[in-house]
Amino acid sequence: MPSILAVDDSVSMRQLVAFTLKEAGFDVIEAVDGEDALAKAQARRADVVLTDVNMPKMDGISLIRNLRQLPAYKFTPMLLLTTESAPEKKAEGKAAGATGWIVKPFNPEQLLATISKVIK
Repeated sequence: MPSILAVDDSVSMRQLVAFTLKEAGFDVIEAVDGEDALAKAQARRADVVLTDVNMPKMDGISLIRNLRQLPAYKFTPMLLLTTESAPEKKAEGKAAGATGWIVKPFNPEQLLATISKVIK
């Protein structure tokens, strides 16, 4: 079963994402911010990274940039889940190595469909 690193500083959003993914049979690793996620990603390999953009300590775009430096995460699908829909932010995310973008509020079917698309 694929594992997904779900990163969001909002407890309710993280719970919603984790619940949706667990219901669909995924193994979920939860992290509260980019620093926490980076540590957890290094301790345990995730098949997909799903991260919020705006977080304290380390934002999602910096997290992706840092993960892309690690050999284990060079080709891992990384999705940004955010309220940000500005083209500049999307461009910044793509430049950092994001695979895709899901705008909040998301619906569970859309989230699962996007994850299914990026998992090989």
